[in-house]
Amino acid sequence: MSIYAVHKVAQLLRKDPQFCERMRVNPSTAIADFPLTDEERRAVLSGDVGRLAELGAHGYLLGAFAQQQVVGVTMANYVQRIHDPGSNT
Repeated sequence: MSIYAVHKVAQLLRKDPQFCERMRVNPSTAIADFPLTDEERRAVLSGDVGRLAELGAHGYLLGAFAQQQVVGVTMANYVQRIHDPGSNT
């Protein structure tokens, strides 16, 4: 498992405006070079923060997806997604 890479994506969302923009425009390309497992990559690209948390990613760091509003995660749907993996509503 490469949860470190998921955490790195989240940290870049917090600190790197250019990375945030790449995640908004073409998330697949933005994370292409990260050593994510197939499952992690699918979860990142679908905004399944709940599944990422189940895999071991820290909820605080995953909040960056909502703060930056990337891959369909918003502040409005973050709580539901973090508690209901796969819901993506």
